[in-house]
Amino acid sequence: MPRKFLKRHMPDHRQIQEHRHLRMFGSLLNDPNLWHLNRRSAAGAFAVGLFSAFVPIPLQMVLAAALAILFRVNLPISVALVWITNPLTMAPIFYFAYRMGAYILGQPLQAELAMPSIEQLWSGLNSVWGPLVLGSFILSSVSAICGYLLIRLLWRLYVVRQWRSKRLRDRAR
Repeated sequence: MPRKFLKRHMPDHRQIQEHRHLRMFGSLLNDPNLWHLNRRSAAGAFAVGLFSAFVPIPLQMVLAAALAILFRVNLPISVALVWITNPLTMAPIFYFAYRMGAYILGQPLQAELAMPSIEQLWSGLNSVWGPLVLGSFILSSVSAICGYLLIRLLWRLYVVRQWRSKRLRDRAR
């Protein structure tokens, strides 16, 4: 992966350390491994960020930061990837997770979930919670594994391509 491209688009580590929800991690954010950008840290950050993005809880950024600190992977990438589930994408993603969980559990779909109101959502939470959590866990796990493997592969292909072009340049001299 182009390290310069990623570094150019990543927020400064001081911005992240001063974020109001991430201040609780205090001195843990001073670990230099959280700010390094290499194949291992980028792939791990993608896994952590994608896993956290599909967990149906509020403040997913805090979960991503905690997991990035725990696994010592790139913190800015982990936190940024959580925004895959944003206000525009959250409903379709979690509805898909619910449908997947209901299918695996063999439960019928709740008809009122096509366009739920707040009251319907709260009253139907008991019947929806199990399939939603199962579907979200499967979606989180599969996306984390695929993201990790894809970044490792793409980074490796980029490095091999750079080696080959360097070798060709050296032979041309």
